Amino acid sequence: MTIPDASIRPSILVVEDEILIRLELVDLVEEAGFLVYEAGNADEALRQLRDHHDIHVLITDIDMPGSMDGLTLSHHVRDCWPPVRIIVASSHVKVTARELPDHGVFIDKPYDTPRVRSLLSQIAGEIQRA
Repeated sequence: MTIPDASIRPSILVVEDEILIRLELVDLVEEAGFLVYEAGNADEALRQLRDHHDIHVLITDIDMPGSMDGLTLSHHVRDCWPPVRIIVASSHVKVTARELPDHGVFIDKPYDTPRVRSLLSQIAGEIQRA
């Protein structure tokens, strides 16, 4: 899968404390044509968002160490960076649409690669049209 217009390379912030899972997800996102920033917890994620104003998408695990979990992080990002698209993931917690920030998406872990690719393709198309 590639982004339709190579002149626009959307970026994604991947927030995952498990390094092997993060590396696999980073590879998947890069293969989809996105620029990837990484963080191991919410505090690092907030620094990345403050430092990189080009972040279009947040993919965050829920269960993380630090000052806030991924669900709290996703709501904070929605409040502070409203254009950022949000994907929340967990293998332990099932999140309902009511618990997600507006327009947020929940996906189960382990990641279903075809579903993630499809979601990233959809997001890339939306970013291209914006």
